[in-house]
Amino acid sequence: MAGDDGMTDIPAPAATRPAEPVDARVPLRRLVPLAVQHVLAMIAAPVSTVFLVAGTLRMPPGATASLLSAVLLLCGAGALLQSLGVWRIGGRLPFVMLPGGAATALFLQIAQEHGAPTATGSVLLAAALLLAVLPLYTRVVRLFPPLVMGVTVLLIGIAMIRVAARLVTGPDGTGEPRAVLLAALTVAATLAAYVLLRGVWRQTSVLIGMAAGTVVAVTTGLGSFAPAAGDGFALPAFLPFGPPRFDLVAALPLLVFSLTTLAEITGQTVLNSETAGRTPVPERDVPRVARADALVSLAGGLFGTSLMVTSAENIGIGRLAGVRSRFVTAGAGVLLVVVGLATPVSRALAGIPEAVVGGSSLVVYAVIAVMGVEMLRRADLSGPGTGNLTAALALTMGLLPLLSPQLYAGFPDWARTILGSGVVAGTLTAVLLTALLGRSGPGRAGPRSRLPSPRRQPRS
Repeated sequence: MAGDDGMTDIPAPAATRPAEPVDARVPLRRLVPLAVQHVLAMIAAPVSTVFLVAGTLRMPPGATASLLSAVLLLCGAGALLQSLGVWRIGGRLPFVMLPGGAATALFLQIAQEHGAPTATGSVLLAAALLLAVLPLYTRVVRLFPPLVMGVTVLLIGIAMIRVAARLVTGPDGTGEPRAVLLAALTVAATLAAYVLLRGVWRQTSVLIGMAAGTVVAVTTGLGSFAPAAGDGFALPAFLPFGPPRFDLVAALPLLVFSLTTLAEITGQTVLNSETAGRTPVPERDVPRVARADALVSLAGGLFGTSLMVTSAENIGIGRLAGVRSRFVTAGAGVLLVVVGLATPVSRALAGIPEAVVGGSSLVVYAVIAVMGVEMLRRADLSGPGTGNLTAALALTMGLLPLLSPQLYAGFPDWARTILGSGVVAGTLTAVLLTALLGRSGPGRAGPRSRLPSPRRQPRS
C-alpha cells in the first residue's frame, strides 16, 4: 500500500524476510559497553556546541548547564527514535542525533542580529518547513547538488570561525594574550590527540583537547574552572529565552538550511543502510529519517537549541566492533537521556573556561569549512561547464557581507537581512545560477547521491 511519502511500501512477510544485521539483538552484557563506546564517540559534539552557544550569547553557568541537559536529552531521544522507529518516523538504522554544527552557526547569527527569541522561532519554522516539504522530497533535493551544498557549508564554516574567534577575543575583538595562548594550547592538544591516538580515542580528540585546555587553565592561572551550582536530577528549562518570535525574513538562513539538509540526509541514509547490511531504499527511508529530525528539532526549539540532525559518524565504530545492530545506538540513546537528567554532570561541564571553548570551536568549524571544499571538489569545477563560474559568483555573494559588513547598510531591512547573511546570499545565488545555467559534470545530485556530511567532524 502507498505510504504517506508517496512511495509503495509493502513489507515482506516475517517468515520470508531474511534476517539483517541491523535488526540483530545484542545481549545486555555486550550492549552496555558497545553503547558506552558510541556515547564516547559523539559526546564532544553536544558539549562543544552548547559551550559555543553559551559563550556567544553570554549565558550564566546555570543556564548553560540547563541547556546542556536539554541537548543531551534530545540527543538521546533522537537516537532512540531513529534506531527503533515509530510508525513512519525514524529510519530504524543505527543513527545517533546531534545538534547540527552548521545549524548552530545560523542560530547564533539570527540570535545576535535579531535576538534569541527570534532565533528560537526560526528553529520552529525551519523544522515545520522540513516536515511540510517531505511529500515533495525528490523534487526539492535536486535543488541542492554538491556544488550548492559545498558553497553553503564552506560559507557556514568561514562565518563560524569568525564567531568562534570572538569567544577568545571577547565581543570587542581585542584578545588578552593569556586567552589567546589558552585557546592555542587547546588547539594544540586537540591536534596532538587526533594525530597520536587511534580508534574511539581519536574520535574524542575535541573532548580531550577541551579537558587538556581546562587542566592547563587551572594549573597555570590562564583561566578558571567554575562549575554551576546544583546537584541531583532535574529537567531542563522550557523556553529558556522566553516566548518565541516568528519572523520569516530573519528565519531565512535556517529555512534555506533545512531544505539543504534533505540532500545530506539522503547521503547519510544510503551510507548507513549499506554499512548496516540493508538494501538502501532512500524514497522510503529518507522521509522517515527527516521526520524524526524535524520532530526532535521542534522539541529542541522549545528548549533553546538549534536544529537537531542525524549523524552517521558512529558507523566507523560499528565497523570496528563488528556490530551493526540498531539496538546498540538505541542503548546509547538511553545512556544520553540518563546523563542529560544528571545535573551534576552538566553543571560540572559548564565550568570550562570560555577561551578553551573558543579554541575547540575553531577546530570544529574549520573542519566544516574543509568539508565544504571537499563537496565542491565533487562538483568537478575543472570541467568545461559553468560550475566554476557558478561557484565563484556564489562564494563572492557569500563573502561580501563578511568582508564588507556595511555594504548593504542603505538597503531596506528585508533586503539587508537576506543579502547581509553570507550563507543565505551565497546559497540562493548558487541555487539560482545552477537552475539557470544547468548542472554540469558529475556534480549532479539526485535522490540516491552520496553526499559528504558537514557534521562528520573530529569532534568525537
